[in-house]
Amino acid sequence: MHFADGQVPEEYTRYIGRKVAVVIAGTGILVALLVVGISFGSVHIPLADVVHTVFRQSVTKRFDIIIWNIRLPQALTAVAAGAGLALAGAVMQSILRNPLGSPFTLGLSHAAAFGAAFSIMILGTGSMASSNVGAVNISNPYLTTGLAFFFCLLNAVVIIAVSRMRQATSEIMVLTGVALGSLFTAGTMFLQYFADDMQLAAMVFWTFGDVARADWSEFWLIMAVTAVMAVFFQFNSWNYNAIDAGDETARGLGVRVERVRILGMLGASFVTAIVVAFLGIIGFVGLVCPHMVRRVIGSDMRFLLPASMVTGGILLLASDTVARLLLAPHVLPVSVLTAFLGAPVFIVLIIRGYRR
Repeated sequence: MHFADGQVPEEYTRYIGRKVAVVIAGTGILVALLVVGISFGSVHIPLADVVHTVFRQSVTKRFDIIIWNIRLPQALTAVAAGAGLALAGAVMQSILRNPLGSPFTLGLSHAAAFGAAFSIMILGTGSMASSNVGAVNISNPYLTTGLAFFFCLLNAVVIIAVSRMRQATSEIMVLTGVALGSLFTAGTMFLQYFADDMQLAAMVFWTFGDVARADWSEFWLIMAVTAVMAVFFQFNSWNYNAIDAGDETARGLGVRVERVRILGMLGASFVTAIVVAFLGIIGFVGLVCPHMVRRVIGSDMRFLLPASMVTGGILLLASDTVARLLLAPHVLPVSVLTAFLGAPVFIVLIIRGYRR
């Protein structure tokens, strides 16, 4: 941004500083919550031992195994998945100019779940066994994720086509996503109908999104995809700000609206597909977090995207920690808790949308 006298106004500096401070404060909360999340569980680990173990200092072998093999990959996966889903939701809400847009509400999560289920059930890319660790072990993550991405992309193409129709409103796009989500859910149920007892139990368990089944390999893959797409989306943040002002305004500013919209939906679909393929369906994180952030720092995508990622990591990590303790020693899938939290917010947003 250029100013006539070459000086940056003090008001603008404070304006930017407040937004940066929110992101930094959120990151600090996330780090503190990460330590707390590792500490609490069926076996309580003192916070000091958590810090000592993470930094490779001397602690008991029992804590070392629990932290490095179970708690730490689970907590970090919750952060990466929450950040990815919130990032996808923020981008979708911007490029579709739809406040109800998210991977869950627009059916992308259900489409990705169908693709992953098809790969696991029909193509045999996963071994199934019901256990307290996980129901599905994916032997070919590339094919599974590829099919999840394909059906997720198919869903996104239909949403984009509907959004380009004349007189298409936000409500119409949401209803289209709901219809597509129901269609892919029916497809998943069709596959489950022909499964044997063990496969059926494993598939139902896998459909409940949960980060407890993740290990280090899943975490690194989810984190890598989320990080790459975060850089791509941040690079296009100015384009998203222009689209928020309207397609005609964006075109007048030189933005190739359709190209930006398609690439944005592709990126959001890819992040969603990765998360769903390994963790199952985790709803409402992508819907709730961007709206929470907008109330604090506004809609400037330069700051909304990183703040949404931090908030998504906080929300999913906190939900996973609570789900782990709520019915201890039993572990509640985190998707159950996020649904309880997200459903009321979704209803409020719908009511406000119809009042406009």
